[in-house]
Amino acid sequence: MEEQRKVADFVTEYDLETPPEFRLLDLVSEVGELAKDANTATDYGESPADLEIATDELGDALFALLALADALEIDASTALEEAIEKYDRRLDGNATPGSGE
Repeated sequence: MEEQRKVADFVTEYDLETPPEFRLLDLVSEVGELAKDANTATDYGESPADLEIATDELGDALFALLALADALEIDASTALEEAIEKYDRRLDGNATPGSGE
């Protein structure tokens, strides 16, 4: 995935390498910021139509996810394809109940 390579290059260029466990914490933090923004924008769900998410905040979460994938040496494209195939099986009714899929 080109985006994963961009993130990896950026991390290398700015000497931002860190272990995967810290990458995971960063991802959780960034997703938490998205949730906070959603709660604020919608008055904690009272006005769901008012949902606003800043693109740079979504980008922060995506950066953190791709940096985590790279730190774990997981190809994000392959992981996404596996997830789509899994969801496709679920929607087609081919997943076995209780199989974790």
